Amino acid sequence: MAIDAKQIAGEWMVHLAGGSIPTKLNLFDWAKEVETRGAGEILFTSMNNDGTKMGFAYDALAKLSNALNIPIIASGGAGTIQHFVDAFEIGKADAALAASVFHFGEIPILELKEELRNNNIAVRL
Repeated sequence: MAIDAKQIAGEWMVHLAGGSIPTKLNLFDWAKEVETRGAGEILFTSMNNDGTKMGFAYDALAKLSNALNIPIIASGGAGTIQHFVDAFEIGKADAALAASVFHFGEIPILELKEELRNNNIAVRL
């Protein structure tokens, strides 16, 4: 289940259409509901962080990870290898994704995987 959310006035709210349409759904309440409805994992994209290359929404990731019993995939904000390490260590994500840093060769995939492994984060090489 993919969930896009924005932090507005300190509260994470679910958004639709790539973050352009707000809903009245709280991210954490909605995530818990979709878990109870049978979602097998949550792909959480922080619309505040997406495209910024300033890092993932670590606090929201950690809160999701602590509240749910299904895997959480971090999305939105990757710009450095350390951002991925932090997604796992601080955000407690089960997986992390990015696009432009790989498309434009800003982060070599093998280098990222080696650094994750060096930080005791399980990864296939």
